[in-house]
Amino acid sequence: MYTGFKHLHSFLPYLLMAALVITIIIFAIKMSKGSAYTAADKRLSLITLILAHLQFVFGLVLYFISPVSKAALTAETTMSDATNRLYAVEHPLTMLVAIVLITIGYSKAKRKEMSSAKFKTVAIFFAIALILALVRIPWNVWPA
Repeated sequence: MYTGFKHLHSFLPYLLMAALVITIIIFAIKMSKGSAYTAADKRLSLITLILAHLQFVFGLVLYFISPVSKAALTAETTMSDATNRLYAVEHPLTMLVAIVLITIGYSKAKRKEMSSAKFKTVAIFFAIALILALVRIPWNVWPA
């Protein structure tokens, strides 16, 4: 079970990062052109939201079953050891903030009336979430 969740949590980010980048680029282009916000645009942002939530759920399960997390959480030197701190606190908390930003961006855009405001809201919130995620991914152990 652990191996399956580890693989899911390691490879789903490729889809999520691609979806975030694609959404940000498409929405920035459409915003600059003054295009209308269509059902396809809503679907694209919803798919990105769903991928983010799935990634978070897999990560949350992995957080509680992973021997790496258990070791990091039970070590007396968790906060003074950079690796343990990354796995126990920094990565989960930063990713939670990124998921919350994605959710807020999607939700706020639904309430906007003008298409340009919808594109701008999603693009900004998704971009900030992408930057946060990229900063706290443990690149040294992430499979290429």
